[in-house]
Amino acid sequence: MTEWGDGTRSVHAGLPAPEPGQPFLPGPVFAAPYHLDPWRGPEATPNGYGRPDNPTRRLLEAAVGELEGGDCRVFASGQAAITGLLLAVLRPGDTVLLPADGYFPVRAFATATLESIGVRVVFVPTAGPYPSFEGVRLVLLETPANPGLDVADVPALAAAAHAAGALVAVDNTTATPLGQRPLELGADVVVASGTKALTGHSDLLLGYVATRSPELLDAVTAWRTTTGGVPGAFDCWLAHRSLATVDLRLARQTANAGALARLLAGRGDVTGLRWPGLPADPAYPVASVQMRRIPGVVSFDLGDADRVARFLDASRLVSAATSFGGLHTTADRRAQWGDDTAPGFVRLSCGIEDGADLVADVTAALDAS
Repeated sequence: MTEWGDGTRSVHAGLPAPEPGQPFLPGPVFAAPYHLDPWRGPEATPNGYGRPDNPTRRLLEAAVGELEGGDCRVFASGQAAITGLLLAVLRPGDTVLLPADGYFPVRAFATATLESIGVRVVFVPTAGPYPSFEGVRLVLLETPANPGLDVADVPALAAAAHAAGALVAVDNTTATPLGQRPLELGADVVVASGTKALTGHSDLLLGYVATRSPELLDAVTAWRTTTGGVPGAFDCWLAHRSLATVDLRLARQTANAGALARLLAGRGDVTGLRWPGLPADPAYPVASVQMRRIPGVVSFDLGDADRVARFLDASRLVSAATSFGGLHTTADRRAQWGDDTAPGFVRLSCGIEDGADLVADVTAALDAS
């Protein structure tokens, strides 16, 4: 049977079998303890206690797992998911390769925590060059990288890492599983923030780990159960509800990003434009082959912090906010959060506004700034 399209998969992912009189997506189950069988105890039911067990969470995990093509465990945030993966896999004496241009809190965690417990941390730019993978336990790729939008060649790097005995993890936050499927490209495990484009409504925090490896899944599950970094039932229900529209949202965001990228490319007062969907972008040769769709995030430089502020003040549709992937177009001057970026560097996340309105608004705001 031909695989369903992205829209169909997103709408139906993780839903229980239809049953007359029941909703499409059951409401959230709020419980810390559950009734147990007096004789068999927790062996009689999948629900024993709320930290390891929750049916609403399991439905969401089934949905995300279907989209990523593996088994999934969700966490309270993307940072909880990625730090949980790193601490579940790495041991003192191990070496881990992390993106030098990736999500800043992950790099901060690596230097503050991983190195303090004896893990050797090596930072490598997403676009390379990469060192030998000999003696490396884990290679983490973030592609497209946040916030610079470089792209890593996942199949090539996974093959080289596996030949040296290393595991490969891919942070799929920016792309989402509709943009690329790292497990099919050769990665051992996917980690991501579901806070952003996957759920897309700017109203919850969520992270997840997905893998086809029973050993890795068991390690991550045990870590989450022990440390307790689980999302609440209502957040899981909100996330699952939001998945149904991810295909529609991403399609509009990508179209808007393309329109804005073409606008920005023609302006002499904007420098450093990056969007992997532009044929002139350095990441385009890999992204155009590897990715199923380009995300709705554009980065560029307006020269200095004051001009960024003037641009945001002048815009009627672009809000100043961190995070990305939501319904509303937002822009974030990343240097204010500690990223190693120029003072005027902007990460702009396209929302689902009408493209013509967004282009006109950004044009006017740039002119006014």
